[in-house]
Amino acid sequence: MGWANGFSFELPEEVRMAQEAARDFAESEVLPLAAKIDQEHYFPRELLPKLGALGFMGVAVPPELDGAGLSQIAYCLIIEELAAACASTAIIVSAHNSLCISPLLEYGSEEQRSAYLPKLARGEWLGCFALSEPSTGSDAANLTCTVKKQGKEYVINGTKNWITNAPEADVCILFAMQEPAKGNKGITAFVHSMKTEGISLGKREDKMGIRGSPTSSIMYDDVKLGQNNLLFEEGRGFAVAMSTLNGGRIGVASQAVGIARAALRDALNYANERKAFGKLIAEHQSIQNYLCDMITRIDAARYLTLSAAALKDQGKSYGRQASMAKLFASEAAMEAAVKGIQIHGGYGYVTEYPAERHLRDAKITEIYEGTSEIQRIIVATNLLKEQY
Repeated sequence: MGWANGFSFELPEEVRMAQEAARDFAESEVLPLAAKIDQEHYFPRELLPKLGALGFMGVAVPPELDGAGLSQIAYCLIIEELAAACASTAIIVSAHNSLCISPLLEYGSEEQRSAYLPKLARGEWLGCFALSEPSTGSDAANLTCTVKKQGKEYVINGTKNWITNAPEADVCILFAMQEPAKGNKGITAFVHSMKTEGISLGKREDKMGIRGSPTSSIMYDDVKLGQNNLLFEEGRGFAVAMSTLNGGRIGVASQAVGIARAALRDALNYANERKAFGKLIAEHQSIQNYLCDMITRIDAARYLTLSAAALKDQGKSYGRQASMAKLFASEAAMEAAVKGIQIHGGYGYVTEYPAERHLRDAKITEIYEGTSEIQRIIVATNLLKEQY
């Protein structure tokens, strides 16, 4: 199991093979590009068809639609391996799978699935998810992007913000307010091509971390969509969004575990090379304490993440577990990154070493797919309802 030595569950053969393939690809193809991706804000377009050929761009998509047809557990382990090499690449793949493909699989019509999923699964198209707005991030029920029905067409106006993959995306899952008086029951979801007339993009955001993951606003100016673009049913968009975000949180948790692993890997390598006071710093108890805390939290985060994934695979309720995993894993990633820098000392503060990159990459995992504060509210609310 390599770095997943703490994970002792017996994996099905196809899952184990997917994990090994992801690790091999991450080490041979992704890791050598990681510094370039970060330093140059480079979008690794050339990796997408390779990832598609391995099944990683359509992990849950059935084989008859050119996907891998794998479980959520397999998906978690794939994202973790990619993130351990490059957090930007991991979230490009995670957002594509969790936020674009997942709602199409669950709510799309047969025509929509056939039209979009094969090219998405092969890595020929990239997907994005347009829910957040300039004034509504975690408050998803109060959208200002509107949709009005005119005959057989839907006319969209408004702006979406912080949209991962948007500058490079071909397909978008969109949420717009159709009947404001109904609150979250007035939201409708759509799937559309990013080449649709009336769509424009804002500038690419200059982010602190995950710099190779392209992010921008999407502007809709009298964008006309047809009945074939409607995802699920009118007024059911909020349910689509919340269900999708639960799965997305598992993906972010897996990304966070991978980032934490990278921080630990680099800290271990440095601690076994650097000497202080006549011996390797790895032999000093204070450094050993840091390493112990890092690996303990990494393994705990992985268990939580795979627990949520297993519930999803079994068709059981997993929202609370997904939020717990995302909350714990993101904070574990931040702690591992901070300790990794401390172990590196002054070298941890310069860009010559990747330790500082891990910290910048880790921070966003506490923010997107719902902030840590939102996750605590979700967990507590669910706990009070369940009377655990």
